[in-house]
Amino acid sequence: MHRTIDAATELDVMQGRARYSQSIDGIEPGLSTDGAFELQAARHPLLKRAVPVTIKVIPPATVLLITGPNTGGKTVALKTAGLFVLMTQSGLRIPAADGSRVPIFRSLFADIGDEQSIEASLSTFSAHITNIASMERSLVTPALVLLDEVGSGTDPIEGGALGVAIVDHFRRRGAMAIATSHYDALKTYASTTEGVASAAFGFDTHTFAPTYQLLYGSPGRSLALEIAGRLGLHPDVVAAARENLSAREAQLAEHLAKIDHDMRALEHDQRLVARERDTLHAAEARMQQREEALRQREETFKRRLAEELDAQVRQARKEIDEVIAELKAKTAAIANAPRLVSTGDTGAVRVDARAAVENVAKRILSAEDQSPDPVIANQSTISSQQSAISVGDRVIVGGLGLEAIVTATHDGTAELDVRGKRMRASVRDLKRIGGGQAPAQVRVNVDLQPRDAIPSDLNVIGCTVDEAIARAERFLDESMLTDQRVVRLIHGYGTGQLKRALTGFLQQHPLVARFATAPPEQGGGGVTVVELKD
Repeated sequence: MHRTIDAATELDVMQGRARYSQSIDGIEPGLSTDGAFELQAARHPLLKRAVPVTIKVIPPATVLLITGPNTGGKTVALKTAGLFVLMTQSGLRIPAADGSRVPIFRSLFADIGDEQSIEASLSTFSAHITNIASMERSLVTPALVLLDEVGSGTDPIEGGALGVAIVDHFRRRGAMAIATSHYDALKTYASTTEGVASAAFGFDTHTFAPTYQLLYGSPGRSLALEIAGRLGLHPDVVAAARENLSAREAQLAEHLAKIDHDMRALEHDQRLVARERDTLHAAEARMQQREEALRQREETFKRRLAEELDAQVRQARKEIDEVIAELKAKTAAIANAPRLVSTGDTGAVRVDARAAVENVAKRILSAEDQSPDPVIANQSTISSQQSAISVGDRVIVGGLGLEAIVTATHDGTAELDVRGKRMRASVRDLKRIGGGQAPAQVRVNVDLQPRDAIPSDLNVIGCTVDEAIARAERFLDESMLTDQRVVRLIHGYGTGQLKRALTGFLQQHPLVARFATAPPEQGGGGVTVVELKD
């Protein structure tokens, strides 16, 4: 029976905690392990229209001194801090913003309000001192000590000195202390002692109405005379009080007023800087998005252009194969003709074949010049303007990636020498990579006379790269006129330069179906076997 009652009681308490936490829209605070006490936008749960206040004591500071005008919210801040610690350690959620965290305390003491007692012969001052003495005897760390108007109720000079001594005593004993005061001695103590932070409640500079916002790093003004006037005290009384201030006190009040003004100006500048920073971040994000969109557009265009060029190259190879087949047929017809073959006949065949191949090349280059994307067009224009193309320059042909030498320029176009082959391209599509001398004109003569006993091997050992490629090109053209479909290029081992050059040449040659290194018994790495297309 007792167990059932205990279980029901425990469940009822847990349900009550949950419902109350939900009713105050509470959050679950973090439990700090580094001693940090931080309440973000805390709202006292008993106030209907509470103004959120941020209370924080961040190590190495263990003491927070709160100053500011009367009716500014100092006592409510102390009560909020102590109440939220007890709520957290009781399993309740707290009405604060995310990011709040509190340590776990073994003892919590508070000296808040007036505990004077006529029956016990205790004055206001005596009640405060009796309470603080009881705290000191029962203190067990980690502890939180809350002191409201510490040192008050007696002479301001002695009270200020006593307040400094009390707060510093709790600090040296290892307790975390949050105290409020109007005394200059405590303000000086907070500003000059390591481990002690200061904060002040703000106020409207025109009406002196409290804003209930804590400003950290500011000693704060009490504004007793200003608030007394705002609460209805006769102006003559307030004026007389100002005249009673000593020169030192007036100077200190003026100094604190200047500090308050500077702090507000600094906060205003910080808000402006934060706003400018947010604006810059937003502009940077938009710029990055724009750059990413341009990059994707350019990549899409390049991919589309590459696909179109591949399709055009395949079509061009097909047409060149048809031209070669037609050339072979005409050559065979001329060779088998009963009459003598004239120079005009062979020349006409050669001219027709060359014209057909050049027409295919022109069509590909003219299609490449018509770029629909303004970004690529602008980049090409800028590149050509920055570096003028002249005869003898080494260039890269845009899109094709071919390296060539300029042999002539005319009306925005350039004639190029690509490994002994002539080519024409728009100057806009050329990127200059260096100067050089104009290469000598290379003439390729195609002999269409039928030949007998054309060898199946070509030995280029001892040749330069240009000589080897020229001989290999002529050798493959001659081999196509025969029934030979497998030939061998003998280049030897050497430095491997000839083999690499011939490999690149064979990869781009329209007559080559495939090629590979010869077997060991046929020369191995010093010989390349080439299979020609049918």
